[in-house]
Amino acid sequence: MSNKAFIAGVGMIPFVKPGANEPYPHMAAKAGRLALADAGVEFGALQQAYVGYVYGDSTAGQKAVYSLGMTGIPIFNVNNNCSTGSTALFLARQAIESGAAECVLALGFEQMNPGAIGTVFNDRPSPFEDFDREAAELVGMPELPLALRYFGGAGQAHMSKHGTPLEAFAKVRAKASRHAARNPLALLRKELSVDDVMNAPMLWPGVLTRLMACPPTCGAAAAVLVSEAFAKRNGLRTDVFIAAQAMTTDRPDSFESHDMMKLVGYGMSQAAARQVYEQAGIGAEDLDVVELHDCFAQNELITYEALGLCREGEAAAFIDAGDNTYGGKVVTNPSGGLLSKGHPLGATGLAQCYELTHQLRGTAEQRQVPLARTALQHNLGLGGACVVTLYQSA
Repeated sequence: MSNKAFIAGVGMIPFVKPGANEPYPHMAAKAGRLALADAGVEFGALQQAYVGYVYGDSTAGQKAVYSLGMTGIPIFNVNNNCSTGSTALFLARQAIESGAAECVLALGFEQMNPGAIGTVFNDRPSPFEDFDREAAELVGMPELPLALRYFGGAGQAHMSKHGTPLEAFAKVRAKASRHAARNPLALLRKELSVDDVMNAPMLWPGVLTRLMACPPTCGAAAAVLVSEAFAKRNGLRTDVFIAAQAMTTDRPDSFESHDMMKLVGYGMSQAAARQVYEQAGIGAEDLDVVELHDCFAQNELITYEALGLCREGEAAAFIDAGDNTYGGKVVTNPSGGLLSKGHPLGATGLAQCYELTHQLRGTAEQRQVPLARTALQHNLGLGGACVVTLYQSA
């Protein structure tokens, strides 16, 4: 790496339920303005913009950025399912490190519909058809929505393999609610008990309750990335930088292993984390805080193991020991995660960046992780890509 990419500014608006949102250009512009103001730069300083969204027409990225300004810069539209926001961040980081640009905007937004995620283009092959076929063979349940079937099936696989009780997932959701109670930007801030989660309506008997799934939401988040030279010339902050980053996609074992955990990205997550630790010369034991992709409580639990936060098969014990929260080994999802904050697909990865930047600055207020200096971000897009980003404070 010839140039470090510094996070000069971040911005995020509160996520809201579908129907309570402003149109996507307004949401995106608000998040972009917040990031620019936080960085202390004008729109005219931006040399490129990477804009992520899933549910929108081509060049919706231009429509969003034009609400901020029109200076003729390159604007790249990014779509990588649930890892879209982190993919925009990945590309922005590459632009800075390569020297192609010195000041770049990564922006993510989503304007979603109520209810479960479904296929939009039904007149052509679905990118999930191979995943659907494998899931049908492994777990059946064709009546369930796609994401619920996949991630519930992954949780069921962990339960079968390691004897993980359903209560372990409920404990993850209850922990998320305690963290979210401290976050004014979280959608769901009511504290829940394990019993609350267990007694919620069953979406998949014995496998998953309604409170174990994240809600569809609308929102936007953004980050301004700069080179060190640009920051010094313009008097910008250089206290948080991307120390390592990796993006992985599926390998043959996603299907050949006939394992629901592998099908939903366990292998991608594991490989990306290993690459990042190797790049940075650290291990999972060196992390202070993690924002990981908890679209379902089941995915948070299996991701503990994929990221090396605990050994395989030991996630339930990790949870029981309180090692996933304040006072434990590593605070996971201090923002409340997707389970409490919501999951507007294109914005999620940049909302994670927002949270971890504030954690490393020491400005996370009531949810501050004491003495946080090393932070990991995990953003997973089924079928798919996984982006893992390591931030450090300078």
